Amino acid sequence: MYLQYYQLSRKPFQITTETEFLWPGEKHREAIATLKYGLTEDKGFLLLTGDVGAGKTTVVNALLSELDENTAAALVQDPGMEKIEFFNYIAAAFGLAGGFQTKGAFLEAFVAFLTRLYSEGRRALLIIDECQLISDPLLNELRLFSNLEKRGRKLINVFLVGQLELNDILLKPENRATRQRITVNYNIGALSLKETRKYLQHRLSVAGAGGEIFDKGAVREIHRFSGGLPRLINIIADRALLTGFVYSQKRVSRRIIRECAKELDIPDRGA
Repeated sequence: MYLQYYQLSRKPFQITTETEFLWPGEKHREAIATLKYGLTEDKGFLLLTGDVGAGKTTVVNALLSELDENTAAALVQDPGMEKIEFFNYIAAAFGLAGGFQTKGAFLEAFVAFLTRLYSEGRRALLIIDECQLISDPLLNELRLFSNLEKRGRKLINVFLVGQLELNDILLKPENRATRQRITVNYNIGALSLKETRKYLQHRLSVAGAGGEIFDKGAVREIHRFSGGLPRLINIIADRALLTGFVYSQKRVSRRIIRECAKELDIPDRGA
């Protein structure tokens, strides 16, 4: 509804993970660089955490979009499965036939697949998103993947991506062995006020905006109510553009943001 009014070619604040909208801020650049480092150096297990809406999945998708044919990558977006279902999902994600009835049958085919990649000079990458949902037994099964080596090189890199509570899960005594296998970890922090302003302008620019739409007061309110989390920034900014259109306001003000926050019932994270 508001696209023509603000002269935009597309919605700038959709809750999607399109990589072209990824703002190249310091935190997300560092996160992507950390993931690349873990992969190219065959670090085995890597941990990426962040609060809800911090942009973890967007970072993962950005990494996947930059991989070439030398890396076979598989992404598990919901690890809340039973063991054999989990193994078959991984097999299918890597393009294996699947339909395994036992762990042994899966491992035989999976190790053969990883060995073939190794002989071709390629890497295997398994990314478990929303990893805070995984069960302790499955987490332990993943740990055993780190034992798969050939001539001192890991046959597969496993990236554990999840919300902050994943750290507490890994601190549990039963997950101590898994925690010890993690060689690299990175936490995506919230955006500062300055970063929030740049984030808003970047997404507006990608969507075709010719100038700033949110005034300084609006940006401060967006940061105040979102706590600097990109997902909440997107939600309230999108609502604000619609409200600004309804009120025929070319520039979105602090008052509009406060009204939107109240309507959306977004808790005041700055309080």
